[in-house]
Amino acid sequence: MAARTPARFPRVALIGRHGGPDLAAPLSKLAAFLLARGHTVALDAETAKTASADGVAVLDDDALASGADLAIVLGGDGTMLSVARRLAPHDVPMIGVNLGRLGFLTDIPLARLEPTLAAMLDGRYAEERRTLLDVTVARADGSAAHAPALNEVVVNRGGLGSMVECRVEIDGRFVYSMRADGVIVATPTGSTAYNLAAGGPIVSPAMDAVILTPIAPHTLTNRPIVIPAASPVRVQPLIEDRDEVFVTFDGQAGFQLEAGDEIRICRAERTLRLIRPSTRSYFEVLREKLKWGER
Repeated sequence: MAARTPARFPRVALIGRHGGPDLAAPLSKLAAFLLARGHTVALDAETAKTASADGVAVLDDDALASGADLAIVLGGDGTMLSVARRLAPHDVPMIGVNLGRLGFLTDIPLARLEPTLAAMLDGRYAEERRTLLDVTVARADGSAAHAPALNEVVVNRGGLGSMVECRVEIDGRFVYSMRADGVIVATPTGSTAYNLAAGGPIVSPAMDAVILTPIAPHTLTNRPIVIPAASPVRVQPLIEDRDEVFVTFDGQAGFQLEAGDEIRICRAERTLRLIRPSTRSYFEVLREKLKWGER
């Protein structure tokens, strides 16, 4: 007898780390598990190039965004960041399965995948809304480039360049001009990534906030600051002929800046819908991933 169509998330998309050699077996097993429960299952086109599963369709990005009630991402946090930027504007909720190392976003381990996922698909889950950043790079020639970011936007010097001077405004008000290796504008989700390594604070993802953290500032009094997410931020790097200055988004995309370029950052209208086990709190994740309390 065929399984009944599930009341929650009847159409599930599976997206894996592209080119990952350890993807095929867990993806195939997960697809079989979902099909047995009565879900309709699809793979994104890029995942299907390196892994496959019986009984599933293959969809491009547009069809996937409109034809999925849930996306399950298999990989590390980098995979989750990449997929989030693609699907969050379409309001598709996401679950992360950890095939990577740290796994702040992909926090379900393979060893507990099926029982954990079964409970979540039966309704025992927590949904978190994660802030996304909408970034506009206004070029000196009058053109503009746009990009989303889930973790952070970073303006920093190149490998051969000297420190960069950045003028920073918040809510249209001048804050400081700072000489440093760069500046990080991070979301609470990104507070445990580059921001944390640069000495910035951990901010709960429940906070509607943005963090500005200088990277190796020349003046030690330049410290991280937490501001309301509704406050737009403008960063103007003062670039001279020999300077190399770059802007990057989640460490995965970016380009070199030219003299006169500026970066405008605001909270995106959409948020990322992150589905997590209801039995795990954010602080439990911090204890596990950051090894708090271990000797």
